[in-house]
Amino acid sequence: MLALAGALAAALCTAGLLWTQIAPFSGAVGFVVVSWFLFVLFYAVLVSFDENGPAVRDRVVSVLVHSLGALVLLALAYVIIYTFYRGWRALVHLNFFTQDLRSTGPLDPITKGGVIHAIAGTLIEVGIAMAIAVPLGLLTAVFMHEVPGALSRFVRTVIDAMTALPDVLAGLFIYATLILFLGRGFFGFAAACALAVTVLPIVARAAYVVLRLVPGGLTEASYALGTGQWRTVWHVTLPTARSGLATAVILGTARAIGETSPVLLTAGSTGFLNLNPLHGPMMSLPLLSYISVQSPQPVEIARGFGTACTLLILVLFLFVAARLIGGRGPGQLTARGQRRRAAASRRDVARYEEYHAMRTMPQVGGLAAAGFPEEEA
Repeated sequence: MLALAGALAAALCTAGLLWTQIAPFSGAVGFVVVSWFLFVLFYAVLVSFDENGPAVRDRVVSVLVHSLGALVLLALAYVIIYTFYRGWRALVHLNFFTQDLRSTGPLDPITKGGVIHAIAGTLIEVGIAMAIAVPLGLLTAVFMHEVPGALSRFVRTVIDAMTALPDVLAGLFIYATLILFLGRGFFGFAAACALAVTVLPIVARAAYVVLRLVPGGLTEASYALGTGQWRTVWHVTLPTARSGLATAVILGTARAIGETSPVLLTAGSTGFLNLNPLHGPMMSLPLLSYISVQSPQPVEIARGFGTACTLLILVLFLFVAARLIGGRGPGQLTARGQRRRAAASRRDVARYEEYHAMRTMPQVGGLAAAGFPEEEA
């Protein structure tokens, strides 16, 4: 700890001298980067006074890993805090969550209008997209894992290629097929299909990696007991990988809920609350935030940051719900599952007792007939 504190103090002082006295440097980002490099260097020198080569390398790598992790956390905290700071002006008003923008202009105060239409549009579009992408993605992952061969390798190659597919191409594909070809206008279901095309390879690839981590001894034991392949997949492989599959679904949801370009190309933009995904344009939270922050009016900018804050809250809620539903380890049951298991056990005990009573009744009757008292029999 003393070496860490000393290296950090020396790095800050050296960088301060470089920025103020020695070199013509300027800028906070450069100061932080140079200070970090100097900190690692000074820490390696201090540790080398008391440790040998392998210990020095271990300490330096540990500092590198922990400092980069702290940097990622600081960047995430800065984004969240800055977004809530800019959007707090809109979040404190109840109308922001209960009204739409059908009669709200860019010069109207923040106490008029809201984002309920964007919240509903986001939930509907993402819900439909995940209802399409999650079953198909999981089935694709199971196919790639359980059915080896040339077709499986081809599907894996296609999934890998689709993972790097630009989101705007998915929007253009749905725009060309469902909107231009069918001659329809913008509608929410088209946006959901575009999001499903974007999410499908992510869910399939992540689920495939998770299924490969399932120990082979579990499936071999299932096969040794005479279970078929697909019953083994349903009762052994998928429950064992439940938490990892939930993470795959979370990754797909995170990708879908923040998309802007596919939604703009397929669902359009509107200020009205539309709950019918098969008719009319439908607004989403990322698109509304993107449009609002481009306005020169401070009220619109605050409304855009408030929309981004609402999106963050919604994403956090969905992730917590997904983790609670699918984050349990293999063999861990919910309270309802434990009650069902206990009820099944009680039924088994009652059945065993009834069977045992039926087996012992002829013996008791034969002893009584032979002259033994009924109590002794």
